[in-house]
Amino acid sequence: MSTSLPLVFDEPRRAKKPPRHLADLSGEERRTAVEALGEPAFRAKQLSNHYFSRLVSDPAEMTDLPAATRDKLVAELMPPLLTKVRDLECDNGETRKSLWKLLDGSLVESVLMRYPGRVTMCVSSQAGCGMACPFCATGQGGLTRNMTTAEIVEQVVDGARALARGEIAGGPGRVSNIVFMGMGEPMANYKAVIGAVRRFTDPSPEGLGISARGVTVSTVGLVPRINQLATEGIPVTLALSLHAPDNELRDELVPINNRWKVDEVLDAAWAYAEQTKRRVSIEYAMIRDINDHAWRADLLAEKLRARGDWGWVHVNLIPLNPTPGSKWTASDPADEREFVRRLEAGGIPVTVRDTRGQEIDGACGQLAAASKS
Repeated sequence: MSTSLPLVFDEPRRAKKPPRHLADLSGEERRTAVEALGEPAFRAKQLSNHYFSRLVSDPAEMTDLPAATRDKLVAELMPPLLTKVRDLECDNGETRKSLWKLLDGSLVESVLMRYPGRVTMCVSSQAGCGMACPFCATGQGGLTRNMTTAEIVEQVVDGARALARGEIAGGPGRVSNIVFMGMGEPMANYKAVIGAVRRFTDPSPEGLGISARGVTVSTVGLVPRINQLATEGIPVTLALSLHAPDNELRDELVPINNRWKVDEVLDAAWAYAEQTKRRVSIEYAMIRDINDHAWRADLLAEKLRARGDWGWVHVNLIPLNPTPGSKWTASDPADEREFVRRLEAGGIPVTVRDTRGQEIDGACGQLAAASKS
């Protein structure tokens, strides 16, 4: 079960970055940028209102801006960053997966999922991924480059526009939840991801005004970044992709474990929960005959319970969405049920994720990989 791919923390030096966008900038930086274009600083708030609140990008719709300067401001501060390659829908139109081409030709994916009472968007944070997990389509493709804050934000703004226009089954609506569980390792692109989190959670018109409690940042376990996230003052949910409770197996399934072992990663997750008072989610892909043994459920429960029983954690089991030609496949339902039973018997709250989007290559990276082949 070894992987031949190396761990990659830094993007390739050749990586080309897109032009600056309004969403890359803080409120103060937007005012400075507008003034540098010869416009009064208050134009920054007007532009922010159009982008984040009205969800428009056409200069003709920005009638509170002088006609003579609209095109210049939009060209300089709202350049196009993502080109839609295709949308695929399932679940009667309530799930929509989008494949995007970035300006350098890289492909990334986002998914919009409508549930009763909420709309969740799953976003990518890197083109590709350098974490080399052998069962993950994106991980096996390697890292192309980090995405910018604005490229991350644009995925959600596109979903917000589609909802506002009533294009998603169920009528008009708004994005309520965002999960960084698309392509890439968010903690390996920390600065841009935190910038995007701030754009998502800043009140309108500075940002989208989404509750921090509705934002989930996932990681395979970059311990220094988990510790840093705890100091940001943004109480997002931390999701730790654990996938094995023992070092022997996790070293192979999640190669970052060779740097930060299971207990060190769980200690960091516990400290995050203690600091933020936000319950941590342990993500655990159920892989047949690999990590779904009953004794591993017992060990996982033991390790989590040992760090406290004050509700700091819950386990989210994920039936593996197999990639074409892969030897990895989902657990037998009976083994999955026994895994759940063992965790519950150990006092650990557990849920099994609703696996949406399998018929549209729902696993992260599958659509992009298919488009390259």
